[in-house]
Amino acid sequence: MGADFYGFHGFWGLHFRRIMLLIHNGLLVAENALGLALPNRGLLFGDGFFETLIFTDGRLRYAAGHHVRMAAAAAALHLALPAALASAEALEATLSELAVANALPAARLRLQLWRGGGGRYTPLTEAVEWLATAEAFVPDETPVQTAGFALETHSIYSPLSFCKGPQAWLYVRAAHERQQRGLDEIILCTPAGHVAEAGAAAIFWVKDDVLFTPSLATGCVAGVRRAEVLRAARAAGQECHEGPFMPQELLAADAVFTANVAVIRTVASVI
Repeated sequence: MGADFYGFHGFWGLHFRRIMLLIHNGLLVAENALGLALPNRGLLFGDGFFETLIFTDGRLRYAAGHHVRMAAAAAALHLALPAALASAEALEATLSELAVANALPAARLRLQLWRGGGGRYTPLTEAVEWLATAEAFVPDETPVQTAGFALETHSIYSPLSFCKGPQAWLYVRAAHERQQRGLDEIILCTPAGHVAEAGAAAIFWVKDDVLFTPSLATGCVAGVRRAEVLRAARAAGQECHEGPFMPQELLAADAVFTANVAVIRTVASVI
């Protein structure tokens, strides 16, 4: 009887997993009522990354550049991009379908990717789960009136600082400081004091007809628009320099502007 009983018990134990209870926002709920598959490594460990993309004029803006960065981020995290996102063409087809389905002629798209499966720090799979969302896109090209250097937060270089995701708390913290100080834009610097980037964009300046921007070694995001600005400038014969620059060099500029996938904005004043 013992062998039969334990064999029976073991069989059903493999096929039925107990539904666990959780406390969510102070309420005791069953995990299957949460609306979120658990374990979720994106939630638990930030084990993934995200992309912000723009759909306009019937196309996904800079699809090839986004895919290059996504592929680099996936490689750095040892993740395998799913077929729907595995090439620039597939990425554009997938996200264009989302924009069209939402009847959005111009859309800001967010693509969130995280590792599937469970485990603790050691991952158990390279498979990816992902979520794409869309909202109306209305570009704001008004000049930045006043930008200031962050006093409470600095950029941090890491093997993943080029992509979006694991370090996003830096930008949330910087945006809070910008709001509290009444600035229109905030500029992050490295611990050594070198200029890195704006709060949600790359930063550029021109001095004596030379274009300057911080290098990726400062911990700035490898922005898709940043790469496009540099490519276009060099193709036009513009002298460009990437490197570690101190705030005094930016303050002495003839012109300053920020650039991200959504928009390029001139900066009127830096304090």
